Amino acid sequence: MTKENGKIVFSESMKLADLIDMNWHLLNVLSRLDIGLGFRENTISEVCAEQGINLNAFLLICNVYTYDDYVPSAELLSGADPATIVDYLHNSHAFYLDKAFTSLEESIAAMVEPCDDLQKKIVARFFADYRAQVENHFAYEENVVFPYVRSLKDSTSREGYTIEQFEENHSNIDETLHDLKNIVMKYLPDTCDTVQRNEVLYRIFRLEEDLAKHTIVEDTVLIPLVNRIEDSVK
Repeated sequence: MTKENGKIVFSESMKLADLIDMNWHLLNVLSRLDIGLGFRENTISEVCAEQGINLNAFLLICNVYTYDDYVPSAELLSGADPATIVDYLHNSHAFYLDKAFTSLEESIAAMVEPCDDLQKKIVARFFADYRAQVENHFAYEENVVFPYVRSLKDSTSREGYTIEQFEENHSNIDETLHDLKNIVMKYLPDTCDTVQRNEVLYRIFRLEEDLAKHTIVEDTVLIPLVNRIEDSVK
């Protein structure tokens, strides 16, 4: 392993198991790229080649999830496949909607069971509003942005649309989640079980962190990558 500015530089020759040892949160990245466990002593390059995953795109995503101040290099961006980034983001959407939100909703329901009806309604409304906001945000990306990015690879880009329009309208989806977190921490009655409240907070904090990384992948990897492609077409 080599270091640059005190940080370990991920390279294609690094064993994938060592990568996970460095940052276990990258297990989420593996699952969303359909990389199963049992990769033995194989390197990052070998696993990506076996799975048909673009190496540069994989390294970019792993760096974003590991370093808060990561700035993608021109070298990695130039060799990254936008379709791999889109596949990763699409699978992340499915994880949030089908698993993370469902688990959080179940934990919230158990937590507020001792509350009165009004308190239950307030918490349920916040969660429902947040989920609707996120679903709308994801729907735009799934129906407009991702098909556009894939069309660039096929040289069939949509006339009149550019990634700049996505960048200008890329909304923040964590404000309501922050409000929900404050309700759980500050305003629920003591009748709510502390262990259950903590479980809900753990899930919210993990979701909040994951969604922040998701947004960074879009802002610092996908958008610059597509900008490069658009410029080359022009």
